[in-house]
Amino acid sequence: MGVSTNKRDYGTLDIKPNHGEMIKPSETIDVAFAEGLTLNDRRCWNALIANAFGPDMRDDEKDYRIYLSVLRSNHNGNERVEDTIEKLMRTIARCKMPNGSITRFQLLGGNNMGDPTRMRGELTYSFDKRLIAAVRDSVSFGKLEIAVMAAFNSKYALALYEHVSRRVNLRNVFHEEYSVERLREILDVHEGQLKAFGNLKQRAIVPAIKEINLWAPFTITIAYKKTGQRVTNITLHWYPKDVAGRRKAQEELEKSKIGRKARMADVQETIVILQTGKLGDADDITSIGI
Repeated sequence: MGVSTNKRDYGTLDIKPNHGEMIKPSETIDVAFAEGLTLNDRRCWNALIANAFGPDMRDDEKDYRIYLSVLRSNHNGNERVEDTIEKLMRTIARCKMPNGSITRFQLLGGNNMGDPTRMRGELTYSFDKRLIAAVRDSVSFGKLEIAVMAAFNSKYALALYEHVSRRVNLRNVFHEEYSVERLREILDVHEGQLKAFGNLKQRAIVPAIKEINLWAPFTITIAYKKTGQRVTNITLHWYPKDVAGRRKAQEELEKSKIGRKARMADVQETIVILQTGKLGDADDITSIGI
């Protein structure tokens, strides 16, 4: 039998993840949610994708099974799992396809949870056929480390980690500029939340970058571009950590969760003025390295 050289015969769903990592198609990363998700909601959705991941995920009629214990996280009962499952079924994601079209899909399709009163049991589930259509020919993805995702305390950190993970290994791409509105979308900050940019920065952006830089295999710095007194654009810069940096991150992941907050507080924020123009004339650009 001949071997096909057609690139479409091999894509994201054919990749085998290494131990301790998850491969997540870009079409499930660079999406906008109609409803905000909590950190546990995101973890649950990732677990469902990771469990289903593989060539069989191209079949839009396939059902998957997963132990409820995988979805419970740190909770003892199944009540919160039920709440999360129903929220994922209600949540619509909007994904921009390579051809410029917009595909909308539910994060989770029909499912069945055995006996929710039992501690041990399984969830049988499926995905929206449009989600399957979006990932079927995927050739772009993020490699996510399971231990890093489990360490995050903030949904903003997890969202930003996923976003950068699919870019950090791109050749000759080390930064990207966003409007404030686009960064809000990436972080899943919905309308009415953290409306003042100062609140957005202090409660979402800075904490997310601190967590990522403490545990992830790459480092992020961020620059705020101002017109007059108003922040108008944000640039993210990323670069892989060297061997010593990765070792330090791994050691931190292996430490007890007790004291993590204090250790993170020791991560200092350094502000450097890269360029300053006259008020209302040129742009002010502030770089923040954490």
